Amino acid sequence: MRSNKASIHTILCGAALLGTGQGTHATEVYPLSDPANSGKWIYNSVVSDEFDAPTIDEDRWYIVGKFEDGKPVYKHPDNPHKKVWKGRAPSQFSGRNYRLEDGKLILETRWEPDFPFTNEIRVPVFGEAMPHENITTACFISRKPFKYGYIEIKSKAADAEVSSAFWSMGEGLEFDFFELFGSHREAGKEDKDRELWWSIRDWDKLRGKPTYTERKDLGFRVADDFHVYGIEWDETGVKYYVDGKLFTSVTAEEATRWARENREVLDDYDGYVATKPIYLWLDQETFPWAGLPESKEDLERNSPPGEKDDGVVDFAIEYVRVWQKAG
Repeated sequence: MRSNKASIHTILCGAALLGTGQGTHATEVYPLSDPANSGKWIYNSVVSDEFDAPTIDEDRWYIVGKFEDGKPVYKHPDNPHKKVWKGRAPSQFSGRNYRLEDGKLILETRWEPDFPFTNEIRVPVFGEAMPHENITTACFISRKPFKYGYIEIKSKAADAEVSSAFWSMGEGLEFDFFELFGSHREAGKEDKDRELWWSIRDWDKLRGKPTYTERKDLGFRVADDFHVYGIEWDETGVKYYVDGKLFTSVTAEEATRWARENREVLDDYDGYVATKPIYLWLDQETFPWAGLPESKEDLERNSPPGEKDDGVVDFAIEYVRVWQKAG
């Protein structure tokens, strides 16, 4: 895969030459579900990332909770007066919880009781109020928005009772591409580690409740290996691909019908709220209602031999790619 990614890097670096009659001999890469590019997709090099550089491009990503003077700081570089979410308690975002390794971004969940956790206890929209303690996670937010296109990620979820998430936020909108729960030990819920959970949420009128959501069995454990998740998104609806094959879909009309049937809304409510520019998020969270690691040993229960004593579990991301259409 490294040679393939290197070819993409060559293309992007040479893209400016195409307009001057100079080209590149590298082969362009398109969505896994559309290798012939029948959709006429154009790679968005501003928001995509191959994670092949020696450092994170911080003009592309906001790393939440970077340290200053020994403490994490939660200040958005593009909107310093905006309230920055510190993560779902009991976990807290730390700007130290990532590394670049073998052409991949690795987001880390750590058992870290000595971390300088905030004393703030907020009442969340979903779940109970809890202190931030013991567990730190990672969060990257894209600094440039886009609207509509084909969004693809190749990743492997952390094999622990934490979520590995790829999602987005827009004005009054949340679009969750996936929240994968790598491991689950509660009797009767073991299939959570095979489940795709994705949603479209309305923060303007429904305080973040889904206007459309699905939970479906993927047929594999999300923490066992890398898989490619692709989302084709436009004004007519969403098509969801897994490993290049259509997995599920919803039209704008179907999303609206679902919202009207499952939410207390007016008869003319438009449930397809995914119609605004979005910013991408990569993060990990604790879901207290789904189970929590209660110790370092508990967090690393499924870690491979030789890695059970470092207090770290990994959400590995090989790339994030976005294509759009001209015009």
